[in-house]
Amino acid sequence: MSGAITPGSSEDLSSRLCSFLQRTHNARSVRIDDFRLLTGGASRQTWSFDAVIEHADGKSEMLSLVLRMDPRTEAGQMSRETEFALLKAAHEEGVPVAKVRLMGDESLGAPGFLMERVEGETIARKLLRDEEYADARQVMTGQLGAILARIHAIPVAKHSLDALPTPLPGKSPAETEVDRFEATYRAITPEPHPALELAFRWLRQNMPPAPVEPTLVHGDYRIGNVIFGPEGVRAILDWELAHLGDPMEDLGWICVRSWRFGNDDRPVGGLGPRGELWASYEAAGGRKVDREAVRWWEVFGSLRWGIICIGQARRAMESPPKEGHAGSHLELLTIGRRTAETEWELLNLMEEA
Repeated sequence: MSGAITPGSSEDLSSRLCSFLQRTHNARSVRIDDFRLLTGGASRQTWSFDAVIEHADGKSEMLSLVLRMDPRTEAGQMSRETEFALLKAAHEEGVPVAKVRLMGDESLGAPGFLMERVEGETIARKLLRDEEYADARQVMTGQLGAILARIHAIPVAKHSLDALPTPLPGKSPAETEVDRFEATYRAITPEPHPALELAFRWLRQNMPPAPVEPTLVHGDYRIGNVIFGPEGVRAILDWELAHLGDPMEDLGWICVRSWRFGNDDRPVGGLGPRGELWASYEAAGGRKVDREAVRWWEVFGSLRWGIICIGQARRAMESPPKEGHAGSHLELLTIGRRTAETEWELLNLMEEA
C-alpha cells in the first residue's frame, strides 16, 4: 500500500500501524492509544502514541513510541534508513538519543521508522524562564559539551554510515558548506542582500584550516533540538542534517545569536559561556577547540540561518495558505522576517573580527 500520509488520515495510519505491529511482534492483537501528530516539521511528520500489544502467549505490554515519517521526499533529504542507522549508532556509542525499534515498510504508506518516546520538554523559552528548570540551566552547558564530544567520536566506518554527506573532493568542510549555501542563496533569493554578500566575501577570505580527519557532525546542534527535564539533557533530536565535516561547526552553531532567545550574555543557547562549553567538550574527549575556527563557524551559522529564513519566506510567498494551515503559513512568513536580524548580526560579527 502506498501514498502520502497527511494529518487528516490519522485513523488510517493508526490502523496501518496496528497491522504492522501485530505482524512484526507476532501478536494476538494491538491497540493504539493517544495517537497524535507532534508539532514541528514541514516535510517530515512525527507521531506519538502508546501501543498495547497482546502476545500470542497471553502476556501483554505497552510501548511508548514515536513514528518518524516522510510523507513526501525532497532532493538531498536524508533517508529514513540512514537516520535509523545513525540513531542506532549514536545510542550504542552512549549518546543520549531515543532508542530506535523498527524500520517501517511499504504497508505504512510512506518511509518511516519507530523509536521509543523520550518524555520531556523541548521549548527553549521554558528552559530559560521556568523555575522548574533552574537546576537544568546550571548544568546543561557542560552536559551539551560532553555530549557533543561523544557525537564527534562516533566511528563512522564501524557503523557503516557511508551514506552521510561528505566534503567535496579537494575542498575543506568549510569551503564545501560555503559553496553549498551560496548556491542555494543564488537560486532562491529574490532581492539584493548586501550584508549577506559581504559575509560570503569575509568567510572566503578567512577560511579555517581543514581538520586532520573529518568527524561526524550533528549539523543542527542547538537548544531547540534537545529534550530536557529538570535534571538537564535527556535526548538529542533532529539528526537529518548530520554529515562528515569539521567538529568545530557544531560548537559554532549552538552559539549563533538566534538560539540565545535574548540572553546575549550567555551565548551557548542562552544558558552559559563559550568557555564552559569548550572545557566540558575537551574534558569529555573532544578535539582541542580551535577558537578562531569556532568563531568562523559562528559567523557562517548566522549566514546559514539568514539563507534559511529567506527560503522559508519564499515558500510562503509562492504557495498560498491551505485551508486549516494558516498558522503554518504565518510561521514561515515570520521566520522570513528574521533575515534582517541575521544581517545586523553579521555586520556586527565582521566588524568585531
